[in-house]
Amino acid sequence: MYIRIVGAGVMGRGIAQWAVTAGHTVELADARPESVDEAVAFVESMLRRAEDKGRLTADEAAAARSRLFPLDSPWAAGRDVELVVEAVREDLAVKSEVFTRLAEVLPASTVFATNTSSIPITQLAATLADPTRLAGLHFFNPVPLMRIVEIVPGRLTRPEIPALLVDLVRTTGHRAVVVADTPGFLVNHAGRGLITEALALLEESVVEVPDLDRIARDVLGLRMGPFELTDLTGLDVSAAVIDSVWTGFRHSDRLRPSFLTPNRVAAGLLGRKTGRGYYDHSPDAAPPAAEPPITGDPGRPMWVVDAGPSDVDAVRRAVLAAGGMLGEDDVEGDASPVLLVPTWGTAVAAAVHEQGLPADRTVGVCPLSLDTRRVVLAATPAVSPAAVADARAVLAGGREGGEPRAVSVVRDTAGSVPQRLLTSIIGVGASIAERGLAAPDDVDLAVTTALGYPHGPLAWGDRIGAGRLLALQEALLASTGDPRYRPTRWVRERAQLGLSLTAPPFGAR
Repeated sequence: MYIRIVGAGVMGRGIAQWAVTAGHTVELADARPESVDEAVAFVESMLRRAEDKGRLTADEAAAARSRLFPLDSPWAAGRDVELVVEAVREDLAVKSEVFTRLAEVLPASTVFATNTSSIPITQLAATLADPTRLAGLHFFNPVPLMRIVEIVPGRLTRPEIPALLVDLVRTTGHRAVVVADTPGFLVNHAGRGLITEALALLEESVVEVPDLDRIARDVLGLRMGPFELTDLTGLDVSAAVIDSVWTGFRHSDRLRPSFLTPNRVAAGLLGRKTGRGYYDHSPDAAPPAAEPPITGDPGRPMWVVDAGPSDVDAVRRAVLAAGGMLGEDDVEGDASPVLLVPTWGTAVAAAVHEQGLPADRTVGVCPLSLDTRRVVLAATPAVSPAAVADARAVLAGGREGGEPRAVSVVRDTAGSVPQRLLTSIIGVGASIAERGLAAPDDVDLAVTTALGYPHGPLAWGDRIGAGRLLALQEALLASTGDPRYRPTRWVRERAQLGLSLTAPPFGAR
C-alpha cells in the first residue's frame, strides 16, 4: 500500500518504521521540514538496529529504507496515495485543517485515518467535505513493539474502510480491534478501572501508595502498580483521560474521578517528567520505605471464622502451609488465638458486629491473595497491634511449596484492596462489552496487549467465576452504598445462565 504519514513526531516516525518494515511505501511529511529529516534518521537507525540484532536481514533493512520517502510539504500532490495516516498534535482544529488541505491535493479515493487517542472521530469527520472517508487508526507508543491498533469508525465512515484497515494491520503482524467511537475508545476506557479505584482507596486512607503498588504487582500480577504507571506516563495525561472519559460517559459512577488529582497536577507533581509524583524521582531521591520487618509470634494459633466454606478452607490451608497452628477459640489471655475473617466484599468490622467476635484479636484476610506472593490482611481500629503482628508472622511463613511471601496490612474496608481493584477492572470491562463498544474477545485482547494485564477483564472474571464475582459486587454495593460497584447486566445474566463472561450477546455469534 502507498501511505502518506503527516506528522513526523514520536508517533509518526514509529508508524513509518512499522509500515516500511511491513513492505509498504511511505511518504513522510511534517509542517517542520527538519522534523522529517530527524524522523528519517531515526527510522534508519532503528532499521540498522534490527539488522544488527538479526531481526532483519541486510537486504530486508535496505529494502525498508528504500521505501521511505521524505516530503518537502504535507500538501504535495500524490495521485498514488491510498491511505493517509495523520499523527499531528491532539487538537481538533489542527487535524481538521490537515485533512481539509489533503483533500484538495489527493484523490477522492484516498482513505483518511487519524491517530488520535481522544478526539471523537465523528466530530472530526463532520468538519470535512466528505466525512465518509475518515476513520480512527490509533497506535500505541512505541508503535513497532505495541502490537495492538484500535480501528475506530465514525458514524458516517464507509463500511469497507474498517475492514480495509483491519487487513492492513493484521498483515503487518500487529493485532487489530474494532472499537466504537466513544470516549477513550477501548484501551483508555478500560484502563480507568484500575486507576480510579486506586485513587478511591487513597482518598479513604485505606493503604499507602507504595503498598498499594506492591499489592497490585504481587496479588494481581500487574507489571507496574497504578501509581508507578501514572508517574511514568504523567499525572497530567492520566488525569485528563480520566476526566474526559467520565465527562463523555455523562458522569458515570463507575468512572468517577478523584478529588486528589487536580491539586497534584497544579503543584506540578506529575511524575518522572517533573522529578516528583507519587514517588520522588530526583537524582538524590531515597528509595521508597522498606516494608516493616516481621516482629510477631509465628507460634500463636489462628482460628478461622466461618464466613463461607470455600474461603474458610482456603485460609486454613494457607495457615497450615505457612507452618502455623489452628486453634480453638476457647483459650483466654495471651495464648488466645487470633481470629482470621475471610472477607468477600464485606468489612471485618461488620463480621465483628454481626457475630459478636472479640474485636481486639480479629483480623481480616483477603482470599484473593492467599495463592499469591503477598497476603493482604485488614485491620480495624479496635484490633490490637500484637494480634496483627502475630497474624502477619504466621502467614509470612510461606505457601504450599515452601516459598516465603510478604504480608501487607491495610485498613479495614469492604472487600479489601485486591478485591476492590479487581472488581473495578472487571466492572469497566464488562460495561464496555455490555454497551457493545467492542466485542468481548477484543476487550480482553486490547487490555492484555496494550496495558500488559495478565488477563483481560472478562477472562479474569471467568477465573473467579461469574457467580462469585456477582456476589462480590453485590456485597460491595450493599456494604458501601456506592453505585460504582453496581453489577452490570453482563455479569448478572451470565452468572444466572451459567455462561462465560466472554460469551457474546444474542445475535452476535
